[in-house]
Amino acid sequence: MESAVARTAARPRIALATYRPEEGTTSADRDLPVLKGALEDAGARAEIAYWDDQAVDWADFDLVVIRSTWDYSWRVAEFVAWAERVAKLTRLANPAAVVRWNTDKRYVGELAAAGVATVPTRYLAPGDRADLPGDHEYVVKPTSGAGARLAARYRPEERQTALRQLARMHERGLTAMVQPYLRGVDTSGERALQFFGGRFLHAARKGAVLEPGTAYDADKVPHPRLEVWQPTAAELALAERALAAVPSGTDGDALLYARVDVVDGDDGQPCVMELELVEPNLFLWLHPESVPVVAEEIIRAAR
Repeated sequence: MESAVARTAARPRIALATYRPEEGTTSADRDLPVLKGALEDAGARAEIAYWDDQAVDWADFDLVVIRSTWDYSWRVAEFVAWAERVAKLTRLANPAAVVRWNTDKRYVGELAAAGVATVPTRYLAPGDRADLPGDHEYVVKPTSGAGARLAARYRPEERQTALRQLARMHERGLTAMVQPYLRGVDTSGERALQFFGGRFLHAARKGAVLEPGTAYDADKVPHPRLEVWQPTAAELALAERALAAVPSGTDGDALLYARVDVVDGDDGQPCVMELELVEPNLFLWLHPESVPVVAEEIIRAAR
């Protein structure tokens, strides 16, 4: 009789964790069926599963890959608890300790303290004095958010509107990030450098997400004018420094995937805006040549 180890080596069972679309809508993850097909073509048994589906037995899988759990920022505590529970049952990518760390954007301050060039950031928790810039444009957003959710761009004369946003966020128990709006975003955009299996995979560039006057609670296009991008040597070096500064935690597993979002600072040099280590959009539809590479690395991790 074939052993479980032999079955896993021959045809590992892999779960691609995603979010549950609202009734009457379809998933926004256009890469998900493509990745599932590529994994199956490469010899794996791949299943798409909703992360909050209580009927799923995660222990049945050799590997659970967090893919498009794009509703987690509304339910951070629940999501982190799910990740930690799954990690006790099977292997989770990325590791639960990384998920816990990366779901709170106060990590930007940790990267800066480690010497990584980042967008200058201050944090205003509930109860803190609302100290907002009076001499330059700035951005207010939550430390737990995705897709520009609850983010807005303000001029100094819009202080009262920004204060109302802060009050609403603090009422919900959210900590706010306050960052200068870097004008380079309007000209050179935001670049997303993707890594998989510890190696650079591909990159993309998008236009500015936060338009002047757009309300913080309005729906926004998270990836406007997306295009293929060839990163500079400086961007690659910065991304590698940022990933090297990620704490290893207690899981003992390396990152399977990572996305480093960079923009140009006022000095024209790249700086890190965010690290996407939980559920980054991989933009495989823009880079179809990367699909077999991603499938191969996932299967390697499962084995």
